[in-house]
Amino acid sequence: MYCRNCGNGMEPQAVFCVKCGVPTGSGTNFCYNCGSQVDPNAAVCVKCGVALHQQPIRQGGQGGAEQKSKLVAGLLGIFLGAFGIHNFYLGYQKKALIQVLVSTIGGIITCGIATFAIEIWGLVEGIMILTGKIAVDGKGIPLKE
Repeated sequence: MYCRNCGNGMEPQAVFCVKCGVPTGSGTNFCYNCGSQVDPNAAVCVKCGVALHQQPIRQGGQGGAEQKSKLVAGLLGIFLGAFGIHNFYLGYQKKALIQVLVSTIGGIITCGIATFAIEIWGLVEGIMILTGKIAVDGKGIPLKE
C-alpha cells in the first residue's frame, strides 16, 4: 500500500503516512496500489488498473470486505482455469460463467478442443495473477500477498 499524498510505501495496517503525516487514503497524487504518480482527477491508475476513487482496504478487511489471496487465485487459475473457478473466487462472475459454459458445452461439441483452449486461458490468467499483472478483484480491492 502506498500513500495517496506522497507515494511513500506504507504498512497495510497504517493509519497515517510516516513520511508526510496524512491519514491513510488522503490525497490524490499517487496510486495506493502501485505507488505511481497519477492525475488527481483520474478514476483508474494507468499503470496497474486499480480504481482510485475507492479507499484502500487494509489487511484483514474493513467494513466487511475481505482481501482475496493472490496465491489462492493464481493456483485456482492454473489448476482449475478451464472451469473459471479463479474468476468466481475473485468476483468476475460473467467471465467465469463464460469460461465454465464454453469449457463444458463447447468441450462436448468440439471433443475437448474448447476445454483445452479455456484451460490455456485460465493458465495464462493464473500466471498473470501470480506475477501481479492482475492485481485487483472484481470490486477493485487489491489482492493480498
